[in-house]
Amino acid sequence: MKHFVTMKSNSIGMLATAIAIFSVSLASCSQPMDSPDDGRKWLAGDHHVHTEFSGGYDTKLDPPAFIATGDGTYPLSLHVENAQKFGLKWLVTTDHGGPLHSIVNRDQAYPKLVETRAAFPNMLLFYGMEFDTPQADHSTLIIPKSNEEAQTLFDIESRFSKLDPWPEDKAGDTEEKMIAALEYMKALPEPPIVIKNHPSRTAPKLGAWGQDTPKEMRSWNDTAPGVMIGFEGAPGHQAASLQEDSSQSTKGVRGAYHYTKTRGGYDPAVAIVGGLWDSLLSEGRRWWMTATSDSHTHYTEGNIDFWPGEYSKTYVKAHEDYKDVIDQLRNGAIFTVTGDLITELDVTAREVKSSWLSFKKLAKPASIGGTLNLTGKGADVTVTIRFRDPLSNNANGANPQVKRVDLIIGEITGKAADPTTASSPTSKVVERFDERTWSQDDDYFTITYTLKDIKSNSYIRVRGTNTDELEPEEDAKGEDPWHDLWFYSNPIFIEAKHK
Repeated sequence: MKHFVTMKSNSIGMLATAIAIFSVSLASCSQPMDSPDDGRKWLAGDHHVHTEFSGGYDTKLDPPAFIATGDGTYPLSLHVENAQKFGLKWLVTTDHGGPLHSIVNRDQAYPKLVETRAAFPNMLLFYGMEFDTPQADHSTLIIPKSNEEAQTLFDIESRFSKLDPWPEDKAGDTEEKMIAALEYMKALPEPPIVIKNHPSRTAPKLGAWGQDTPKEMRSWNDTAPGVMIGFEGAPGHQAASLQEDSSQSTKGVRGAYHYTKTRGGYDPAVAIVGGLWDSLLSEGRRWWMTATSDSHTHYTEGNIDFWPGEYSKTYVKAHEDYKDVIDQLRNGAIFTVTGDLITELDVTAREVKSSWLSFKKLAKPASIGGTLNLTGKGADVTVTIRFRDPLSNNANGANPQVKRVDLIIGEITGKAADPTTASSPTSKVVERFDERTWSQDDDYFTITYTLKDIKSNSYIRVRGTNTDELEPEEDAKGEDPWHDLWFYSNPIFIEAKHK
């Protein structure tokens, strides 16, 4: 757009008027319009749920005989019934494997899933499993809905699950086997999604690693970035610290993280600013995080679990259909929350004109999971955070309030020279917000903040809490998880212009 102003050189009044008009016109051009509403909504879900087909085995027989309800307890229909009660729109069934479990999944679990879909048409019910990851701990495996989904899972489980072969094949429990599995999955017509479950649960202490390591995660993501998309940020088993009744003498630890404790219910890989998650993001990896129930049996019946959606939720901004939920999970349009502290979270990054004399078209705004490609060198970026703190009680009968929101930024410094690294020195909380710095409209809250002079490729992410903790503290044995609630967004990436 070009502006032309004609005036006589001696007409100061006309000059002032022209400059004023010019400035107003330019200001209107410098405010980018939001992307049009595409109809997507925040849909709550859970990708880690166990049914009666997470079983046990009679090892006196050859091959071992599968015994239903040996680990998971409930039929899938009961999980779905409760998931709907607690507001979920999508769910993934993820039963444990074992000797020849691929046959159990195909011949017993899958027909039940089809039956349950028919009984609950308003639930998007995905087929999957808790994959026995070669040379690592468990992972969620989500199969896109299709006419071939049963055969797809059977082929993956029977070929690559480290526990499926009988007789046992310990030689197949290798990193090479996992790489082969990911190569196979990414070549499928409809590739599945793999999410690393409870990444720090087997770590003997903070800074050490157990069955899951940063090096493995980088290798998996390098092999199949569209398949291996991230890890659980808030693991399941959050009711482990609650007593079933007053007769119990001890309480457990949240997430069953007995060695490296969770912090605010989140894995330390996520909860510690500058930790493993930030290390992965600082390489520019599209590595997302989620929250799950890992529900086997409810804590009131002697176990350590909540129902799906009762405490933890993973929200995906998607159309209410199978394909778009899978696509948006893959795209990282995700935030997580515990205790229904919030029910919506939109984060938007917008480029700001660096000079009033510039008419260059601004970059399209970016939202959670997206990328803002700056058009100006050293541009400012305005971040808008809008969340809904609902005027209703959660499953615990309380209505917790958000006390603080943090904006976190980190530089993207390129691929790590050492693949074992789990730290990002540039990642930090750039600003903290509370009721003094946000505006409120009913149960919606809005925060606006401008990042100045962005010259380096970066990412931003957001978290919030109902606590007074500046950083989430290590969770104590027996603490009440309902009093320690957090939400986390996935990142927005910012590509800086260098010339």
